[in-house]
Amino acid sequence: MSETLRISRKFSQRAVMEAIVQNGPISRASIAKQTGLSKQTISEIVRQLEEAGWVQETGRTAGHVGRTAVTYELIPDAAFIAAVDLGGTKVRVAIADLACQVFAEQVAPTDPRGGQHLIDQIANLCWQAADSQKIDRTRIRLAVIGVPGAPDPKSGKVLLAPNISGFDKMNVFAGFEKAFGFDVMLENDVNLAVLGENWLGEGQGIDNLAFIALGTGIGSGLMVNGELVRGAGNAAGELGFLPFGADPFDSESIRAGAYERVVASVGMAQRYKALTGRDVIVPEIFDAANAGEEAANQVLDETARYLAFGVGAIAAIANPEKIIIGGSIGDRPEMLARTQNFMTQICPQPIEIVPSSLHQRAAIIGAAAIGLGHLHNTFFGADAPDGRISLPPASSVSLQGATK
Repeated sequence: MSETLRISRKFSQRAVMEAIVQNGPISRASIAKQTGLSKQTISEIVRQLEEAGWVQETGRTAGHVGRTAVTYELIPDAAFIAAVDLGGTKVRVAIADLACQVFAEQVAPTDPRGGQHLIDQIANLCWQAADSQKIDRTRIRLAVIGVPGAPDPKSGKVLLAPNISGFDKMNVFAGFEKAFGFDVMLENDVNLAVLGENWLGEGQGIDNLAFIALGTGIGSGLMVNGELVRGAGNAAGELGFLPFGADPFDSESIRAGAYERVVASVGMAQRYKALTGRDVIVPEIFDAANAGEEAANQVLDETARYLAFGVGAIAAIANPEKIIIGGSIGDRPEMLARTQNFMTQICPQPIEIVPSSLHQRAAIIGAAAIGLGHLHNTFFGADAPDGRISLPPASSVSLQGATK
């Protein structure tokens, strides 16, 4: 087969799969109208996809004059994706099928030992999630793992992740591939979150979008002109290392980030202790503030002021249409309201700042999205120029039985 003919067939297969993914159940006649391919070509491709177990007959068209036609749709459980959101305090995993139905979530405290212990924990959680839904492990073809830092494709390490022990000293990518036994993708967790919000959340239809996650650490995901911005070393959006807040020349700021040291959970707890002499966790500070305690409200005000600095930096550099705030601290309405108030004082133009609608699941949904695109491309669009197959429409996706 000539190279030209091979690529032409790949384009045709991709076009048919695109139509089925986006509009199934769909008849061959409708596929022909959408793609411009001949009915003979479509019949041959559909037959091949049926034999390979990717699509199936679902019934016949109805409600119109004339002969009925067989309709086809994707077989959702032909393959699965393991989606992982690794945080400094919690790890969340889920299984998604080819229709990007997300279910079987498992959540657990992050193993503080890090390194191989954490890799084994994540793999075991994925197996537990699969087993809970009686999913054949051999059908899980890919794991997409969101990590709080910058994955280095050359060494396999995860850099700029001070809250995850050992990932900067080992080949994390190879460790996960060995633990799972199938393909693995590593991506920054907040990059996944902005993809999730762009697909199913507050960022639908927005090409210039930012997501800022504030919790144990702080990071941002950024889309410009519809494309995810990763940077030369996958470190775009690592807000924690902005050179203000704490002293950026302090050696601790090289490890943890000058800005992260003051705006994230450790900084909040330290400010509260300085005012009250008490060691508490962040949720207790919010509880005290809501009960009217002056010191706690002062800490929230100072934290929101710091957060406004980061939001302002993103706004000045990238000028997004909307900035979504999430994370265990950023997701709190008390924090969002204070931040919005400070932004009116420091920015010359109004900025739309909204809470995440996907909350803790934004990165999981983004992982499912990027994984689905990768599988579709691998099976149906690889080698063809611009081989990406688009995601199912948001209206067709359901998030089944997940833990919040």
